[in-house]
Amino acid sequence: MLEPPLFITKGQGMQALIRIYTGFLYLMAGVAGAMLIWLMVSVIVSVAMRNAGLQPFAWLFTSSEYALLYMTMLGAPWLVREKGHVHIELVTAALPEALRRVVSRAVAILCVAVCVILAWKGADLVATNLERNDYDLRAYYFPRWILTISFPVSFGLMAVEFARFVFGDDLLHSGEAGIHE
Repeated sequence: MLEPPLFITKGQGMQALIRIYTGFLYLMAGVAGAMLIWLMVSVIVSVAMRNAGLQPFAWLFTSSEYALLYMTMLGAPWLVREKGHVHIELVTAALPEALRRVVSRAVAILCVAVCVILAWKGADLVATNLERNDYDLRAYYFPRWILTISFPVSFGLMAVEFARFVFGDDLLHSGEAGIHE
């Protein structure tokens, strides 16, 4: 019996899916970084225009607000993966290794639960925005769901990332006392 030339085993398919997922996380983080640069540029342009006696463009301010939201939401799953969020390990560092592992996984489970709830509520918000045909009416007529779609996507991916600390070998807490950034 001949196998198709592009036969992919289950392991290869899973590895491809993991690479796509990881690439998507890094793409989101890259977009978040670009939005940070946009925030810097928009503030400089706005201040320069005000100092020149000009009124800054309405879209400049609005796009900065949108960038703050998207930068936060798009970068958050990558920060969870990289343990880039600020956390204090004074309590967990004082625990014995076995208990620290249990506490760390319990904290990760709680984080998964919170993220799943927020993703679900975010999806509900997006559905409401679509159903009501909501628009942000400040500088443009901007469909509100384009803003709120970041909630279920980001919190859903953060739930996946926290779940890696629940089921994987790596722990959320290192056991080293102090404040980590």
